[in-house]
Amino acid sequence: MFRRLLKDFQGDVVAIPGRLIALIFLLFLFLFPLLTQSIAIQPFLLRVLTLANLFVIFAVSWDFISGYTGQINFGHALFFGVAAYTTALLNRDLGWQPWATVPLGALAGVVAGVLMCLPALRLRGPYLSLVTLAFPLILLGIIFAFTDFTGGELGISGLDRISESKTVTFYVSLLAMIVSVFIMWKLTDARSRLVRTGIIFHAIREDEIAARASGINTIRYKLLAFAVGGFFAGIAGALYAHILRIAGPFTLGLTLSFQAIIWTVFGGIVSIYGPVVGVYFLYPLMELLKTGGIYEWRFLIFAAIVILMLLFMPEGIAVWIRSKIERQCPRCKLSNVWWRRNCRACNTSLY
Repeated sequence: MFRRLLKDFQGDVVAIPGRLIALIFLLFLFLFPLLTQSIAIQPFLLRVLTLANLFVIFAVSWDFISGYTGQINFGHALFFGVAAYTTALLNRDLGWQPWATVPLGALAGVVAGVLMCLPALRLRGPYLSLVTLAFPLILLGIIFAFTDFTGGELGISGLDRISESKTVTFYVSLLAMIVSVFIMWKLTDARSRLVRTGIIFHAIREDEIAARASGINTIRYKLLAFAVGGFFAGIAGALYAHILRIAGPFTLGLTLSFQAIIWTVFGGIVSIYGPVVGVYFLYPLMELLKTGGIYEWRFLIFAAIVILMLLFMPEGIAVWIRSKIERQCPRCKLSNVWWRRNCRACNTSLY
């Protein structure tokens, strides 16, 4: 059994450059607190990576809904903010601990996802995008109308921490990210033999009418996509509230929704790993620019990087890199390292 697992690992991970790089980076994240013990700015770096882990979940959940099913969502911060406020209210008013408030915050994200999906059953394209954009704005209006309950512009602060240790908090966010991304990857994997939702999501994105004519219950799978996306965005929002100890209007802001889109498009939409690369590249970059001597130029640098990427790598930086280091077999569709002349499985020429 051990030999078979080792063989599968060598064939499915080590032999594919993209997965091998992902494994090395994952090991680096696990060892990061140990590698930076002697660095004076370790608390700052841990905070940046902890928040990056949460934003990875948030960005991938947007890609899950908008990338794979084609339901463009401009109000994705709704799920994040609803979970953050739900968690904050339960913790402040009922005294519940994070281990109870985080799952309930994620469930609140599911409810918000189902409610947002209702217009998606009848609307498409820009009309759906504008409707999803309105949802967080409506909730912001409610928050500002009941300031005694929601805290208004100041939000709800003083929440319980996940842990007093920054290292433990980092590992909690890292494990949440790994599990969340893995589940969403399996749900969108069109080649999966166990879960068949991936190929159905692809069919809905490409041609919803044809998918419906083929007997696919598109309403059910749209609801599933919004519910799953809302759940994982809710996990990110709930953890965010406890890590920063505050839930405020910024968790529902349009800026947060569009950041998820920028991260995903920068890394590569419809790829799951694209948003991961986008967040880990852009978010730490912006945080480091804040602390440097070029604070006033950070947005200009950020915009220049994004524009250059869109000009020269419109498919996304992660997808572009993967296309350079891997070659797909035209016969069995297996990924091979770029220097191979023939497929490692069926020996078909790769050129």
